[in-house]
Amino acid sequence: MERSRAQGDSAPSGAAPRTAPDRPAAVDRPAAPDRRIGPYRLITRLDPPGSAVPCRRFVARTPDGGRTVLLSAPLPGTDPARFAAEAAAARHLLGPWIAPVTDVAEPAAPAWYASPYLPALPLPVALAVHGGPLPEATVRAVGAALAEGLAAAHSQGLTHAGVSPAAVLLTADGPKLTCFGAVRAAAADGEPRTGLPGLDPGSLAPEQASGGRPRPPGDVFALGAVLAYAATGHTVPEREELPPALRPVVSSCLARDPADRPTAAALMTALAPPTAHQTVLNSAGTLLTPGWLPGRVVAALARQSAELLAAELPVVPEQTVPAEHATPARA
Repeated sequence: MERSRAQGDSAPSGAAPRTAPDRPAAVDRPAAPDRRIGPYRLITRLDPPGSAVPCRRFVARTPDGGRTVLLSAPLPGTDPARFAAEAAAARHLLGPWIAPVTDVAEPAAPAWYASPYLPALPLPVALAVHGGPLPEATVRAVGAALAEGLAAAHSQGLTHAGVSPAAVLLTADGPKLTCFGAVRAAAADGEPRTGLPGLDPGSLAPEQASGGRPRPPGDVFALGAVLAYAATGHTVPEREELPPALRPVVSSCLARDPADRPTAAALMTALAPPTAHQTVLNSAGTLLTPGWLPGRVVAALARQSAELLAAELPVVPEQTVPAEHATPARA
């Protein structure tokens, strides 16, 4: 099976970026003082330069320094109106494994949305920090938590339509799913989506790639690609590369026929079977025991937090830069 390649990148699709493992997504220096999106001043990018991501993500702060957020803005060449519509819809997503959307741009302003900031590493950065694929226990914990989040969304009649390795952020408290609606924002239903900016081809379900309306089975396909990536470093690995215990569940998620894929709820149970001391409702959280994250990832999260706390932005007059022109300092 040929491994797909990310848009505009020579590495395999979803492959860990070539960043130095001891300096991931760190705050090297403040962003230029005039760099703002909406009311927020940009501190640094969350993703390394050159990463294939569904949207541009920054760590930003209010001018008074009182609130720090993770701010997302559309990629150049994408439709900002669709991005804004998906951002508004994302406010209805709730749950511990979803990064909540708490602030969005005004209707007439350039599109962006914000979530509360937590020290976080995009999944590709976490693999780079760790030095390769994550331990099976970590993969199971991430998969069970994300499946639980998707099951809750599907029960509300919502399809995430943005699951990919880059959309998954690892925090000390568990994974957070971001980039809601990236598939819908990239192209309207009925339009082919293959090769569009921001869409990881290995995470795009076949029916969505051809322009089909995103539905829950597409989320499950994408989550299978995320699990494959976390376990092997590739969204489209050879079956033999997967850990034996994960092969059946990942393979079922990646079935080409949506009818052959499990539901998100069934996937959660498969990754974290209930025991006598836990239930299906809390099975994902019980996998997030001390040590669920590798030590290098934990250290990178702590370093990111410390460097962000030390970042100081000079006081400057109020000034807003459209999202498409914002170019903050590299991470």
